[in-house]
Amino acid sequence: MIMSSSNSKIIAIDGPAASGKGTLARALSEALNFSYMDTGALYRAVGFEVMQAGDNPENEDDALNGCAVLSKKLINDDAVLANPDLRTDRIGNAASKVAVIQSVRDALLDIQRNFAKNPAKGKVGVILDGRDIGTVVCPEAPLKLYITANMEIRAKRRMKELQSKGFDVTYKAVLEDMRARDARDQGRKAAPLRSSDDAVVIDTSDLTQGQMLEKALEYAKKAFT
Repeated sequence: MIMSSSNSKIIAIDGPAASGKGTLARALSEALNFSYMDTGALYRAVGFEVMQAGDNPENEDDALNGCAVLSKKLINDDAVLANPDLRTDRIGNAASKVAVIQSVRDALLDIQRNFAKNPAKGKVGVILDGRDIGTVVCPEAPLKLYITANMEIRAKRRMKELQSKGFDVTYKAVLEDMRARDARDQGRKAAPLRSSDDAVVIDTSDLTQGQMLEKALEYAKKAFT
């Protein structure tokens, strides 16, 4: 069901891991004074709770228990989504596994749609980034961006990011994990990763962060003026 939102200034950003969508979404939110939600952090947080409990992220009951724990934490502290441990490949893989489960997606959908309806005080719109924002969460968004890049370039970006945070990883391992994750995200029955028909596709393989933002701002200007 398509939600009915009183806020028409919504930007939906989708794309695979390390494509640059998170970096772009944060920069775009600052430039436009929009509220921002990294929806992938919700799935990572569920994966984190499942792994912390010693459970199996591919088991529906275990994953739903992780959702329940996260929901309780979010009531009092949304800073749980900023936990740096969520950014490890281990938790990223767990997130990809719980995201395959439809009941988990249903449980987190209301959180995302409520955010889309309610920009933070002083903000004039919202930006959500993830893997099914333009196709499922906010299909009515006036602006949909699909951010992509060459897989080898994405793997190099991800490796550098992890190494900068002190993680001992190799390019080969990161590339293999990325291939497996892409296959899961694109092949799942529940809201597979894909570009919506009306999304603007931006390939960031050869773009700087500044160039990415410049392109996105051009599209935002057309969408909201």
